[in-house]
Amino acid sequence: MSYLNFKSEYDRFPKTTIKNHKAFRGYDEIYCELNKKIDDSSVVVFDYYPGVDEKEVYELIKRFNFSLEINMHDIFKDGKTMTEQMKYNLTDDRVFGKMYYGNLVDFIDEEKLEEAQNKIKEQKESVIVYGVGAGLVSHGDVYVYFDMARWQIQLRYRKGMANYNVDNYDEDILKKYKRGYFIEWRIADKHKEKCFECFDYVVDTNVANDPKMISRYTFTESLKQLAQKPFRTVPYFDPGVWGGQWMKEVCNLDVNQPNYAWSFDGVPEENSILFDYDGVIVELPAMDLVLYQPKELLGEQVYSRFGAEFPIRFDFLDTMEGQNLSLQVHPLTEYIKKNFGMSYTQDESYYILDAKEDAVVYLGLKEGIQPTESKRQVI
Repeated sequence: MSYLNFKSEYDRFPKTTIKNHKAFRGYDEIYCELNKKIDDSSVVVFDYYPGVDEKEVYELIKRFNFSLEINMHDIFKDGKTMTEQMKYNLTDDRVFGKMYYGNLVDFIDEEKLEEAQNKIKEQKESVIVYGVGAGLVSHGDVYVYFDMARWQIQLRYRKGMANYNVDNYDEDILKKYKRGYFIEWRIADKHKEKCFECFDYVVDTNVANDPKMISRYTFTESLKQLAQKPFRTVPYFDPGVWGGQWMKEVCNLDVNQPNYAWSFDGVPEENSILFDYDGVIVELPAMDLVLYQPKELLGEQVYSRFGAEFPIRFDFLDTMEGQNLSLQVHPLTEYIKKNFGMSYTQDESYYILDAKEDAVVYLGLKEGIQPTESKRQVI
């Protein structure tokens, strides 16, 4: 079935061009640039967002021949201890957790942290501190942050990647996502937000073995420019039980996939943003913009109500030639705050872009419906 009588012009990779700035592409270029800044007595910090491929980045670290290496895995509490500490927020539910409002340092062994800091003070030759939260040990002489978008992290979970510092490789994908959403990403964002002005460089690690690095000045200037004008985040698409065929044609997607149910085309919590630096495309989490320019992006009134959160989500839901959309039930604000620690709920508005002639939208329930029967049908 055809839905368009013209060729789709949907842009799956919307970019913002930043003039008079440069990006370094590939580990060779990154090595050459960093090597100019590092000498025999430098303290170098490689800080990671959880999800970054640490083995891949370590190949870069080995090229420098540092006299002392400090791995953050040796400073964090062990995985079992971390999981036990997260127990209240993880809950026993497969999907729903409770928002964690603590900090990354809560999961650090304080004695080991102090020991690492003292080693750096005593060391006279070059030092590298690397891993998630490396900036807690030192900001060093050269501070490089390796970043990644949440959607890419979710894709890596699906391929078997574990959550940070635990061996839950085979765990239910939704439980991995829950741990990331309610805990890991929250504390990682807090840490990153505090260190924005300390970075010397930021590295895009979304594509395996194809990193792109920009300076802190380029990073901050790009975000400032973006906050002042209209822009789009990079959409991503996912199948689902009700998924349809409409988005395949309209959004130029893979026709060999069975269906697409979701398009997330404006969810800064999980989408990314693309910057074009003279032909080198750098992908950053859209949350970097929310965290670094919250008032400029959201406005004073929205920021005062929600803080550095983007409280609106834009999705496409496709059921064309698929199944019926699921029953949508969302908690009241008071309930979601009390039970999940979240400050706002999901009120929804629908704009119907296309429909078959016999399409129907049901609003609410029929008269005389019994709650117990309705619950049984849903479960």
